[in-house]
Amino acid sequence: MILNGSQRGGALKLAAHLLNLVENDHVKVHEVSGFSTEDLTGAFQETDAIAKGTRCQQFLFSLSLSPPETERVSIEQFEAAIEKAEARLGLSGQARMIVFHEKKGRRHAHVVWSRIDVDKMTAINLPFYKTRLKEVSKDLFLEHGWRLPDGLRDRENRDPRNFTLDEWQQAKRLGKDARDIKRTFQEAWAVSDTGDAFAHALEEKGYVLARGDRGRFVAVDVHGEVYAVPKFTGLRAKQVREKLGDAKDLRSVDVAKAYIAETMQPTLSRWQEELDTRNRKLKDRQERDRRKMVERQ
Repeated sequence: MILNGSQRGGALKLAAHLLNLVENDHVKVHEVSGFSTEDLTGAFQETDAIAKGTRCQQFLFSLSLSPPETERVSIEQFEAAIEKAEARLGLSGQARMIVFHEKKGRRHAHVVWSRIDVDKMTAINLPFYKTRLKEVSKDLFLEHGWRLPDGLRDRENRDPRNFTLDEWQQAKRLGKDARDIKRTFQEAWAVSDTGDAFAHALEEKGYVLARGDRGRFVAVDVHGEVYAVPKFTGLRAKQVREKLGDAKDLRSVDVAKAYIAETMQPTLSRWQEELDTRNRKLKDRQERDRRKMVERQ
């Protein structure tokens, strides 16, 4: 689900836009909460009046939620998505309005929150809201198993065989969290239509799809660790088989490890050469410093 948000003022213009029946086949005011009125226009007028008691010009936060064109999303799923976004933004408990628009059979949602904390009469700060909404959006795509748009794919988490020495050393220092590994598998699954596409997407992240014991689907990383595909995608074994087919055509775990070792060797050699160069430069610099110190003495 794509989430687009913005801070803004212009309460009455926004109210007119949300109630616009010219551009939409159907408009439904789903919720008006936290206001003294249940009328949408009245709620916007109330928000505008409260904001006048502060210095805040962009006292509203407006969010649109657009599901994939191929998916029909229920009201309950929209509500769950709104709650996730609200919590991530730090707007829980704020007065809000929810409006559904439907055009050509497709439903999307709009949510507007008041940013004004009425107890403190100050605006709630929303740092990095675009980044946070992008994270929520990605979570929703992975949670529902929808095909992940390119714009939401993680470009940082890639095959370690393509790392520089510094990137490899940093990755070793940071380590790997099981949640991050699961997210990598879910992302690879969400961008793949076929078994071959899934194998390719995994290998881009440094994992090789393989055949485990009793024909199970597993993946092997560059350290030789083995991961069960159903467990790390969060899917049932039957769902995995439906997309990936028969595991008998895949490499065994031992063959996958040998393949990784073979393809890892050029990278290891490159890193060793880089380390040797660094050490040689360090030794030369230390020798120059030693000579200078001797000359000064």
